[in-house]
Amino acid sequence: MTATAALIAPTSAPSTTSMAGAEAAALMGRFPPRTQPSEWPATAASREEVLDRLQQPPLQAPQPRTQDARMVGARLLLGWLETFPGETWQKRWQASPAQSQRISSSGWQTALADWATSVGRLPRRETPRAGLLALTCADVIRPDPQFIIGVPSRFLRPAMEASRDPEGFARLRASVPAGVLSTNEGSSALKAIAEIMASRGGTVQDIVVGDLLLWLQENPSKSSKRILLAYAWLRDLGIFPANAPSTLFRIAQRTGQLTPAELVDRYHLQCQSVRDAIVAYLLERAPSLDYGSLQAMSTSLALRFWADIERHHPGIDSLRLPVEVGTAWKTRLATKVVRKRQADGSITETTESRKSAIAIKTQVRGFYLDLAQWALDEPDRWAGWVAPCPISEAECSVKKADRQLKSRMDQRTRERLPALPTLVRMADRRLKEATARLDALNEAALGSTFTVLGETFTVPRGSRRADGRPTRAWDSQGNRRQFDAEERQAFWAWAAIEILRHTGIRIEELQELGHHSIISYTLPTTKQVVPLLQIAPSKTDQERLVLVTPELADVLSRVVFRVRAVDGRVPVIPSYDEQERAWNPPMPLLFQEGTTGDNRPLSAHFIRDAIHKTLAATGLVDGAGKPLTFQPHDFRRIFITDSILNGLPPHIAQVIAGHDHIGTTMGYAAIYPADAIEAHRAFIARRRALRPVEEYRTITPEEWDEFLGHFERRKLALGECGRAYGTDCAHEHACVRCPVLIVAATERPRLVEIRDNLLARIVEAEREGWIGEIEGLQISMTHAEEKLAQLDAQRASKQQAVDLGIPAFREIIARATNVAAPQEPE
Repeated sequence: MTATAALIAPTSAPSTTSMAGAEAAALMGRFPPRTQPSEWPATAASREEVLDRLQQPPLQAPQPRTQDARMVGARLLLGWLETFPGETWQKRWQASPAQSQRISSSGWQTALADWATSVGRLPRRETPRAGLLALTCADVIRPDPQFIIGVPSRFLRPAMEASRDPEGFARLRASVPAGVLSTNEGSSALKAIAEIMASRGGTVQDIVVGDLLLWLQENPSKSSKRILLAYAWLRDLGIFPANAPSTLFRIAQRTGQLTPAELVDRYHLQCQSVRDAIVAYLLERAPSLDYGSLQAMSTSLALRFWADIERHHPGIDSLRLPVEVGTAWKTRLATKVVRKRQADGSITETTESRKSAIAIKTQVRGFYLDLAQWALDEPDRWAGWVAPCPISEAECSVKKADRQLKSRMDQRTRERLPALPTLVRMADRRLKEATARLDALNEAALGSTFTVLGETFTVPRGSRRADGRPTRAWDSQGNRRQFDAEERQAFWAWAAIEILRHTGIRIEELQELGHHSIISYTLPTTKQVVPLLQIAPSKTDQERLVLVTPELADVLSRVVFRVRAVDGRVPVIPSYDEQERAWNPPMPLLFQEGTTGDNRPLSAHFIRDAIHKTLAATGLVDGAGKPLTFQPHDFRRIFITDSILNGLPPHIAQVIAGHDHIGTTMGYAAIYPADAIEAHRAFIARRRALRPVEEYRTITPEEWDEFLGHFERRKLALGECGRAYGTDCAHEHACVRCPVLIVAATERPRLVEIRDNLLARIVEAEREGWIGEIEGLQISMTHAEEKLAQLDAQRASKQQAVDLGIPAFREIIARATNVAAPQEPE
């Protein structure tokens, strides 16, 4: 089989276990769990040898009562296991009813109790479990993961720690903050490590990646958090190899990048020939497409096109479609059925027009035409699939659809632009209120009642963290309030709204903002340091820089302060690209938070949900009277519209937004109609054609020096002159009166001195009767007082210094640029 044929060959369906992600299956193959043998020295020992070991340190319990219970249970359990076949205790355990059950199941305990009754013994209910704990710690038996996972006993972890590997647990405790270990999640993670040791044997150092993957697969989803935390601890200890995954977070949902054959086989096409044609076509197009586009194309060709035809026309086996078949398919494609659940639980179905119909028809048409074109160059490979295209060029016209889309987006932007100030105020208000509640809760004593913002809350006695502070409270209506979660959501909603509206970046670019994205640029003339925000490549694969305004700088500084670790550094963590289905290299991301010791990037779903809840608190409605909604991309459209509306040239807005073509930027602006844009662009073209060509030449070094010298000549005693390049002073150096004087903040005392001197001169002129002098002096004093008021307003808007936390160059972690090429399956 050739390499191409191997890639086209149908793939088997993925596993349907709880860990069904393709990435999880691949990791299981690379990092298999340890096998469970049926014989080792401890399990092959005789009954007397086992009982003797249980009475010796470190297996001996510290309390005599506990030791007696374990010995009674061990004798009872060993006697019961002797009734089953096998040369070792492990083989007898595997032959017993307990092999296929859980520790909490009543089946094996009932069978043990019936046997004990038959031999004249009446054990207490907890006796078998005490004996099982003793035999497990002694490594006499190793229960299966299904049996031991989720064991409710609180004695397993301390018993395994004391008897099996006290040094390993000590290393683990030393590497994890005490505040994390004392939480419920921390205790559960330690217990998970003890379960793995009990089932797979060995010590903490012997645990492998596959053991955690197996536990994550068998573990109930509601408690998988402890497995993720245990994995992070063991990874940080250096137990796992360097190529181990950085995290197991959401591994059950991650699929990784599927091959074209796997993408197509998701839809179970019946016609093998057409299926192979689609796979071969996607293989040919894949090098020039990103994974998201390749996945969308596979959906259009395999699901929307051919799977739909096979469902409505069974038995069809060729791309050469009859006219009536193609017409029927295009009719069905134009609409879709939308199912909505009503308040009473019933589901209603409505038919709506499919907005992506033209895009799907365009991809299908491209599929047919590409096959025909490629057949001219490689007839042996492509000619067998060539067929007449069922879609004409006119049916793929997007002019009308683009106009409709432009109209809808403009209406959406015009409706949300006036609502933005209200949303911003609500985000700031919710953050302040959430912070006030959390601060009041932290200061409250357990079991007390406190009042904040006019609301009264009660703190339960048993709710506290490792530092002794409470974690939750109950309001006057009896509702449980998690103030830390409310403050977390309010903060990130505020931060996301502020950054999105000040920069106009995309949601994926927001998630990829890192500490090293905040850079500085020094102006060559004034040596002034200007902060910039570096936007990583995303949709257009182009980096760009955005100027950091004082308001944006304040937001970024608060985000950096929040995510910094104890050592002052922003944690370096990996992130998963949902579009490309691939891992990004570890970076000091700004939108991250630590969860019980494991830092994770904030998901797009969390950011959207936080924005929606903030918007819901405003009570704003749209034109139809329904609650107003905001998507992260709405801020991008509002940013471009507002910038152009306030005089920013469209071509500058294009650079800031990171668009390849100015037409895309114009499509975002909801202020200008299409004819005004075209007229403006035509005017610019005509004006350039009339101007001498020399005006568009590259400037000389002398001309550039002259341009820079202009700014040096603008320096004045009180600051700088804001006159345009190439112009002279228009006010005969009457700088205090001049409106273009930019007074430096450091020159305020000098300006106060000038104002006081003018006042003294006015008093002198009035005393001496110099009427001609008074009017001019009063005009100068009025301008001096206006400039003082401007300086005071600027100082009031900056109550405190803004710390951006800009990292030094030596701290920058370079991105990995070499990506390993995917290997072809054998």
